[in-house]
Formats: sequence, C-alpha cells, structure tokens
Amino acid sequence: MTRAQLLSVAATRRILTINALFDHRPSSPLRLLLAALLALGLMVADAREGHLDWLRSTLAVAAYPIQWIASQPSRLARMLDGQFATEADLRERNALLERENLRLRGQMQQFLALQAENSRLRDLLGSSFKVSDRVLVAELLQVELDPYRQQVLVDKGTASGVYIGQPVLDANAVMGQVVVANPLTATVLLITDADHALPVQINRNGLRTIATGTGRVNQLHLPHLPKNADVRVGDLLVTSGMGGVFPAGYPVAQIVEVADDPNSAFATVKAVPTARLDRSHEVLLVWTLAPVAAPTAPAQALGRGRPADNPAGTSEPAVNRS
Repeated sequence: MTRAQLLSVAATRRILTINALFDHRPSSPLRLLLAALLALGLMVADAREGHLDWLRSTLAVAAYPIQWIASQPSRLARMLDGQFATEADLRERNALLERENLRLRGQMQQFLALQAENSRLRDLLGSSFKVSDRVLVAELLQVELDPYRQQVLVDKGTASGVYIGQPVLDANAVMGQVVVANPLTATVLLITDADHALPVQINRNGLRTIATGTGRVNQLHLPHLPKNADVRVGDLLVTSGMGGVFPAGYPVAQIVEVADDPNSAFATVKAVPTARLDRSHEVLLVWTLAPVAAPTAPAQALGRGRPADNPAGTSEPAVNRS
C-alpha cells in the first residue's frame, strides 16, 4: 500500500471517529420503541375521541380513484359476458323475466290489499314505526369475506346522504349496515360478520331472538333460544324492528338446523342468509322515517303480548340511482 493510500485511510478513520463523538441520535431499537409508542398513542386517541376521522375521510377520498380503477376489470368482465350472450340465451332470460314479472304482479295485487289493512291496524294500535319510500342503489367496489372480517365497500357516501348505521339490502333480503361513511364511499358490515348481531323474529309465530354472525358467509347462529322454543327447520327469519336500525318485516335467513346439545342450556339453531352475500353486485341503501307518535296507553294494552303480523309496509319503494 502506498503512502498516499495509508494517509487516506487514516484520515477516513479520524473523520469516522469525530462523527461518532458528535452523533447523539438514538439507537435503532430506541427509535423503533418510540415509533411503536407513537402509533399506539394515535390508535388510542382515535378509538376514544375520533381525532383522526378527518384524516381517514381525506385518505378515503384520495384512494377512491384507485379503488374505482381496481373495480373496473370485474365490471368489464360482466359487460363482456352480456355482450357475447347468444340469442337463445337472451330469449330464455327474457322468457324467465316475463314469467317472474307476471308472478310478482299477481303478488303485488295481494300486497296492496295487505298494505291498506296494515295501515288501518297501525292507526288502531298507534304504531310508532313506518318505512320511508326512499332507497339508493349502490355498486360494490371491494369485498372482504374472510372469517375475521366480512364487509363490502360501496360507491356511495355521505355526499349521497349515507349515514352510519344505515340498513343495507340486496334484491332478496337484508345484507348488513353501514359502519364507516366517507364522502364518496361507505363500508358495510355484513350480517354474517362475527361481530354483528341482528334482532329477528320467526315469521311463522312472531318469536323474537338475536341472529349473530359466525364468520361464514352462508351461516348465522341463533344462540339464545331455549330447547322448548317453537322453532322448525324451514322457518323464515325476518327483522323484528327492535333497536331502531333495521325496518321490521325484511327477510333475513331461513333456519336449516335445530339440534339439542346436551352440554348447553339452549338449542343449537343455525340459519342460512337469504341475501346473496357472496354474489350481489348492487345493494340498496334504505332510509327509515323517525317515530311519528308514541303509542297510547289503550293501544299498548291492546297490542301487549302479541306481535304485529306484518310490521312493515309493503309498498314498492322509489329507487334513486343518483
């Protein structure tokens, strides 16, 4: 090694030694600990006081174009599937839709009579709950159906009037409720999520209970029914209207299993959701009217001990796609 190289190495060592003497930055483990404490503090502040809601909403608005672009391949695939359908398929679908339309028109004639009768009974009993005629169609942008979190992201938010706790349906039954509402999007927690519980009643006899999610997209659990409860396989579960979140009378699930567990004080009752939770591409966001009047004392006495047979109106809602 030449003299010049030796002098260069020595100078470099002296510079490193001087830098080490004046470098008082915390060590890597300490910096990691400080970052972890800061993150924990922010999570606690957000969970207790909601100080970061504005930041979450801002990030959601900024991420909306990315989510919209990511959802385009599935939309394009559905559009192409419709474009390449054969004439025979289209004729078959058209015939099926005509038969379905005829059947629904026949049922609607009965529903109009039932609606009028239901309105008279509500006036007699002083009922305090009515369903509005406003719904909003929204499309799915993202779907999460893992066992730990079952939720979907829709393309409507507070700019369209969406609010936290709003009921969400599909064409068949109840799907869930809004848990996060951003300006342009909203997150819907499905009824099968393990943290979701829904007040329901058996349509056949009016027996009320709670349907809880299991983390499986095709299963609900009714954990609090006694073994002597009047529950049968095939019974339809509908919303009871208790709790003031979901309108009463909407289909929820169908009971598929009733078993007697000797190790439990309650019956083992399982149900399958009626909504197409894993196949729906569009959902309905429902607005419900506030209570209009408190029941009078005679009305309460008249209705005590007997649930209403049809606690919700059956008029066809006006659909808003804006």
